[in-house]
Amino acid sequence: MEDLSHYRKTYDKHRLLESEIDENPMMQFRKWFCEVDENNWADETNAVSVSTIGLDGFPKTRVVLLKSYNEEGFVFYTNYQSEKGRALLENPQVCLSFFWAKAERQVIIKGVAEKVSENQSDNYFQSRPKGSQLGAVVSPQSEVIPSYDFLENRLEILEKQYENQTEIPRPKHWGGILVRPVSIEFWQGRPNRLHDRIRYTLEEMDWKIERMAP
Repeated sequence: MEDLSHYRKTYDKHRLLESEIDENPMMQFRKWFCEVDENNWADETNAVSVSTIGLDGFPKTRVVLLKSYNEEGFVFYTNYQSEKGRALLENPQVCLSFFWAKAERQVIIKGVAEKVSENQSDNYFQSRPKGSQLGAVVSPQSEVIPSYDFLENRLEILEKQYENQTEIPRPKHWGGILVRPVSIEFWQGRPNRLHDRIRYTLEEMDWKIERMAP
């Protein structure tokens, strides 16, 4: 067995105080997101782990890229027929987690997922590079395939098919997911493992703010 007990890190860069936070968790998220992005504290600030309960009953977490957020919630895009997509649509109670290591910060969001409008999915799909559009069409996401050549051959066929077309239609099985938050927890690393944890919980139309023990 590989012993990792000697791995140690001291967290001491920032504080998270009730006197300094925003009453609205989405505004607090925006504040943290912008700070991380502007200070280059993450390679991909919008990388977020999405945890779902699969059709097999097991939880599964994977990283996607957040593409927008507002007062309604957090939006990313996926294949609705993929393992992730089917899990989201079968059990929409999900968890999102951002971890910005250089900032010693984590944001954990519990929420309910739903599809965005077809118009929103269409608009985002058309904003993507042509290669990414074709990739969404080519890949039968989460299905077993015979080889990588299988994907490259399908891509080559589609590239020829759409060679002279400026617009590629969005596949109906591909689109956006909006996660409407019911709880957002902000975690700031602190010395001696006495981390700052502030949780916002939605109660009817208002956010309840509580400090949690680390």
